[in-house]
Amino acid sequence: MKISIDNISYRYPRSKAYVFEDFSLDVKYGITLFKGFSGCGKSTLLRLIGSLLKPQKGHIETSSKYRFGSSAFLRSDVGVVFQQLNLLPLASVKRNIQLAYKLAGVSGEESQRWVELLGLSHLMNSKVSNLSGGQKQRAAIARALSKKSSLILLDEPTSGLDDFNTEIIKKALQNNLREGATCLIATHDHRLETIANEIVDFNSFLPLEEHLQEMG
Repeated sequence: MKISIDNISYRYPRSKAYVFEDFSLDVKYGITLFKGFSGCGKSTLLRLIGSLLKPQKGHIETSSKYRFGSSAFLRSDVGVVFQQLNLLPLASVKRNIQLAYKLAGVSGEESQRWVELLGLSHLMNSKVSNLSGGQKQRAAIARALSKKSSLILLDEPTSGLDDFNTEIIKKALQNNLREGATCLIATHDHRLETIANEIVDFNSFLPLEEHLQEMG
């Protein structure tokens, strides 16, 4: 999916400072990393692109066949993994994944491939609350990929994970790329740079000192 961000401005309702002001960016097919210091707007931009937030100015367009921001766009074309993961803790891994692809209106035939690739086959009947941090992260990513969405948004998907779990996730994202998806990742993790087609460095837009002054 191609994404065009045209002169957007956004600030949170109770804030006087803008996170983005007249910001433009074109995102092409592939894996794009958003990197930069904490609080620079990486996660906010993911939410704007996923139409979970609405800019006060400007607009965002995509190559999706669905209208940007519509329920069909969110349900079918966008897969999201937040830092909080938002898994159902008392449900099994299998149930969490099933709910995702059923809500998206697609069959679950492809889900098994992601389950195997992410090393979750032996955990499908386990409650999410019983999983380790790395296992939960992999389950959340399997859930997002099982929707067969053309746009995947990931917020710090490898934060705090060891190299073993990180490599599993990198391999899955590279395989998803071969399926024709666009993947946007907000991250501090330099290990993910090896799979990126493009890196957008937020530090080049606004130095940390200036940003902190503007945010008060």
